[in-house]
Amino acid sequence: MDGTTLRTADSHCNRAHFGSQLSGSGRVGSYPQARAVTLSSIDTHIVRDAEIGPYGKNEMLTARQLIPRIPDHSVTVFDKGFMSAQILWSLRASGASRHFIIPAKSNTRWQHIEGTKEDQLVLLKVSQPARRANPGMPEHWHARAIRTTDAKGRERILLTSLTDRRRFKPEDIASTYRRRWQVETSYLELKDTMLGAGLTLRSQTVDCVYQEFWGALIAYNLVRIAMSRIASSADVSPHRLSFVRSYHAMQLEFLRVASDGRQDYLPALLVRLARRIVCLPHQVRPGRTRPRIVKSKPFRYRFKKLWIERPARPPPTLAT
Repeated sequence: MDGTTLRTADSHCNRAHFGSQLSGSGRVGSYPQARAVTLSSIDTHIVRDAEIGPYGKNEMLTARQLIPRIPDHSVTVFDKGFMSAQILWSLRASGASRHFIIPAKSNTRWQHIEGTKEDQLVLLKVSQPARRANPGMPEHWHARAIRTTDAKGRERILLTSLTDRRRFKPEDIASTYRRRWQVETSYLELKDTMLGAGLTLRSQTVDCVYQEFWGALIAYNLVRIAMSRIASSADVSPHRLSFVRSYHAMQLEFLRVASDGRQDYLPALLVRLARRIVCLPHQVRPGRTRPRIVKSKPFRYRFKKLWIERPARPPPTLAT
């Protein structure tokens, strides 16, 4: 589970409904933005569920709407921003065999129960505001804390409900969390490839923005489902297939059929398309030889700054 933002067209209704970024000085963003939270499969990158709403709505509030719809017998990998006892406890309390993996924040505190420093069972306290919001929550909840090291040598502690040390090894849990970062490419594929690098949703009204988002998400899932079935029939992993190449291959073939107008080509087209996609693996990129540096671009024009009007403060009064 992870969240992202989408830039919408700058219209009055979009700005009134979705809102935009706001700085402390009163300057607002140039474009309205929508905030979305998605639930994606790590293996196939298929988006199983999603919620989209205004930019000002907290991702944790949106995540609570997705918690009841998470399937049973699953492991949900969360981002650090979703660290909340209410979300994690709700995931475990409802459903059957629903587990979580989430990195702990630097200020997360717990009580050691058993185990070593590298792999221990801990007891975390539920805050009073969380218990007031959900009276059914207990005062404490259990988790397993695993200390891992990423590729850059940074230490990270993963909290998980997979407490059986015999079945779930620490290296397997750490490997599952590292695979979560592959889902980040789904947002790039959706925004850059599916939307044609437009960066901004073109719809001028609120209802059309939602329609455009769900339409792009359905099209993305159709491509991912086709890739998953083709990979399964060819006995290869879906990660070995390139999404960009597969999408362009499908786009080219279906445009060719639409221009010919002959429906009898479809069975042979699907067979030819499957054979072609299998031969379109990911390109192995060489490692970075120099540090990444981004140069600033020169701007020919001045920025158009938008400001929000704040009410004037009343003058101070002298107490007598």
